[in-house]
Amino acid sequence: MTLVTTDRAAFRAALPQGGRLIGMDVGTKTIGLALCDAEWTIASPAYTVARTKFGKDKIGLAAFIEQQQVKGVVIGLPLNLDGSSSPRAQASRAFAHNIADLGHPILLWDERWSTQAVTRTLLEADASRARRDELVDKLAASYILQGAIDGLVAGLE
Repeated sequence: MTLVTTDRAAFRAALPQGGRLIGMDVGTKTIGLALCDAEWTIASPAYTVARTKFGKDKIGLAAFIEQQQVKGVVIGLPLNLDGSSSPRAQASRAFAHNIADLGHPILLWDERWSTQAVTRTLLEADASRARRDELVDKLAASYILQGAIDGLVAGLE
């Protein structure tokens, strides 16, 4: 059975050789994707997938994961501000369990501030509303993934 966890030590142990990770910001209409290098130094936005039927989305994600030689998955977990579970967090957990059969360990990472931080950055850059809408999901995925790899690497020092 594939590991689905919020425990970064367990996730790290499931990837003893490191390897490329994919970050996902799972929304109701889109999934933002980001990738990092195999050494876990920097996350970069990849692209945004418009959600359709889950089966079709899963096939596309599986192909992208294989093409990019991904070893592990980081999915944003949108908790409430007090740390309790939200309906969106439950949806992210369900999504993680539904893609677990792709065979890669999955880390659910607290993403409470990701979209707000990215939106603030885009506003400061004077990005138009259309440009923000185009970028926010994949940039949020990158923000989530960078937080996770920083946390994973900190555990190695």
